[in-house]
Amino acid sequence: MAKPAINNDWSLLPGLSGNSWRPRTQQDEIHRLTPLQPLPFVNRQREYRILRKLRGARLGSKAKGFAAGELRVEWTQGRTLAPSDFSPENTELIALLIRLHQHPLLGYRLPLVTLLQRYWQLCRQRHPGWLSELQRLQRRGEPHPLRLVPLHMDLHPGNVITTDTGLVLIDWEYSADGDIALELATLCLQDADQATAWIKAYAQAFSLDTETLRIQVKRWQPWLRLLQASWYQLKAEQTQQPLMKQLATQSWQTLLSS
Repeated sequence: MAKPAINNDWSLLPGLSGNSWRPRTQQDEIHRLTPLQPLPFVNRQREYRILRKLRGARLGSKAKGFAAGELRVEWTQGRTLAPSDFSPENTELIALLIRLHQHPLLGYRLPLVTLLQRYWQLCRQRHPGWLSELQRLQRRGEPHPLRLVPLHMDLHPGNVITTDTGLVLIDWEYSADGDIALELATLCLQDADQATAWIKAYAQAFSLDTETLRIQVKRWQPWLRLLQASWYQLKAEQTQQPLMKQLATQSWQTLLSS
């Protein structure tokens, strides 16, 4: 699916993926397009089906339709969450994530090993140590889930919208079923200073042992570091944007020095 012509009839929405457009003549919806270049695991039909499963749960945008690789979703009126409010002390945010992780499974398991292999295949520039890290994780195998739940897998302040009726999540393109500790590990990697607080909040919410959860989060962190570096590397090659190149370089430095 080709993106709309860049003219006064469309506005490109902010975001690193760059595949969401809002028609100026129909302000109540967003068109989420299939990337012109391959982006592993992004599938608008799966995203549409997931949003349909979540309808009525007050978790995210309403899916309006899907055709020919293009997903139309209802525009979520509100403002993005302030970075300072994206913390385990925000009880409304914790309640939102609890509702997501208590929702029935989505029916799509996150294929993390396959996903990492696909990034390796698509990228042209392979950093020293990338293959050895990928092979090391493959030999180790994914951690056995503590609890299998629906995951958003792209939680950050820009994907949390404050509306008149509460907080909701947007951008579900990476959502799937996986270990609750995997989602928590993504939050801990974003802000190491808040890691202990996130783990404590989740352990209390789901009646899990705090130390068991901490250990499981630690098991997932190498997987997430490699996934993050692989994503930035592919986007840097596809877009040639200086920001993407910088983020890729920083991610590899963090991964290969850890």
